[in-house]
Order: sequence, then structure tokens, then C-alpha cells
Amino acid sequence: MFGFVGVYLHLKKFFVNCGFVFVLDAELTFEPKWSSFFVGESLTFKCDMEEGRTDDWKYTLKKSDWTLYSDVTQQDFKINLLDKSHSGVYQCCGLRKDSDYKKCSNRVSIRVSGNFLVCFRQDSWSQIFRGETITLTCEVQGGEGVQWEYEWRRPQSQTFRTKQKDWTITASISGDYSCKSRPTDDSYSATKWTVFSAANTVCLWMSVYPPKAQISRNGGTLTCSVNPSSSGWSYYFYRGEKNQEVLTVQNTDFHSNREIRVSQGGVYRCRGGRGEPVYSTEISDPVTIVGEFLCVFFLHY
Repeated sequence: MFGFVGVYLHLKKFFVNCGFVFVLDAELTFEPKWSSFFVGESLTFKCDMEEGRTDDWKYTLKKSDWTLYSDVTQQDFKINLLDKSHSGVYQCCGLRKDSDYKKCSNRVSIRVSGNFLVCFRQDSWSQIFRGETITLTCEVQGGEGVQWEYEWRRPQSQTFRTKQKDWTITASISGDYSCKSRPTDDSYSATKWTVFSAANTVCLWMSVYPPKAQISRNGGTLTCSVNPSSSGWSYYFYRGEKNQEVLTVQNTDFHSNREIRVSQGGVYRCRGGRGEPVYSTEISDPVTIVGEFLCVFFLHY
């Protein structure tokens, strides 16, 4: 009784069984070995004929009926900047040089998802001042259900990595702040970070001079503003030489966030504040309301 004997000759890459020679099929693989790719990434196919030398063959790579490479001498095929059209089934074939001997590989499937990255500021302020606290967000749109990690780049090439898409900073350097991202479970991308969008930059321009509040008077109405003008401010009014009394809706007639009507003489000042924690402007110069004027003013009102 004869037993089945199989001997694999690694260098020759074929099987010998009971005198019969079985040639191995070609093999198509790709790196990195991710389950799916994202728009803007790249991959490399490798077509291994499993016999002979690499330079014994001419290689062809096809996606369905679309030929990407034809009769080339290298077995590696790199595709840069993937898009959704690269999703599909791929196969490679090899033609031995100086002969008509040809064999083809297994088929592999590639899926390219349409995720893209956006980077934005959470506030809508027209101007930022040095020392303010702001929050930047790096978001993979279309990447729901995937755990992401992020890398932020400050001006002057300083980087910061985090598993949170929001990054809160104290504004200190003007310039471009950019981010990039990768799935946390892709071990093959441990040394390769992919930027999904070229337009993923937030530009921050910061005034080196702290803003100052200005208070103006129109009769018994006081109005507070910030110089230079910008958005997002809440305003606070004070009465007294040392700003000892804070005016509130309980003790003052507030017409709006920035405007009050006063019924008591005294020295008034104001300031602006915004953000969390609150960033405050310099307090305004004082304006003095004379009590006698108010009596006359309200008598004729």
C-alpha cells in the first residue's frame, strides 16, 4: 500500500506528486491589507507568478474589463489617490517572455469608501485675540461607526495627536492649523497617516493687541462695544469709581445685550467677554452720568 507523498520545493515553486508536476497558480496580493480604503489613500498590488524568476515574466493588471497595466516588467503596481471608481475586483496575469505561456492569478476585491475630512472652528468670530480659548474640530464625514484618531499640525510644524475630534487651544500663533486622521484599528497604517482632503486647513489670524471695550452715551442710554469690532461678545456694565457694582437685569433696564438705560447718576464702565472660559476685553474708559441731568431727562420723557 502506497502512501500519498507530497514534496514542496520552495525555490522552484511547484508540487511533485507521484511523478506528476502541478504548477501553482499565480497569486495577487495587496498592501496594506486593509478591509477597505478611503478616498485619497494609495495601495500596492503584487503579482507573484510562483515559478521562475520575477524578470522571466511580463505582467498585466486588470479590474474587471479595464486594463490598468499591460505587459510591464515589474510585478508591483501602485495606485495613488484612490477614488470610488477604484472599487471592484482585480486580477493579474503573467506572460512568460519569449513564449506564449500565460497564467492568471486569483481575484481580489477592493472597496473604496467616500469619506472625506473637514476641519473647522466651532465659533463664528470674525477675529481672534491672542490668549483666547478656541475649539477646532477635525471630522471624518461619512466615517460613522469607525473609531478615529487625529493628528493636528500647528504653524511651525508642531504636531499634536488625540483620539478626540475636538481640540481646544489657547490662541497664540497665527497661521494655518491642519489635521489628518486614520482608523484606530488599522495596524498597517501605524507609520502612514492619510490626509483625506487637501482643503483641511483652518487659518487663524490673531491680533497681538488685546481688545478694549468702549462705552458711549446717548442721554440716559449707555452702549458698550469692542474695539476692534468683532462678533460673539457678551457685555458687562459696572457702576462706581472702582467698578464695585455689577449691573444686572435685576437692578438695571437692559435694552439689549450691549445697551442699558440708567436712572441713577454715577461713573459707568463696561467690558466684553466671550468663550469658555471667558476671555475678557480691557475695561472701557469711564463715562459720568450727572443725577440732575437724569431728573430733567426723565421728567420730559
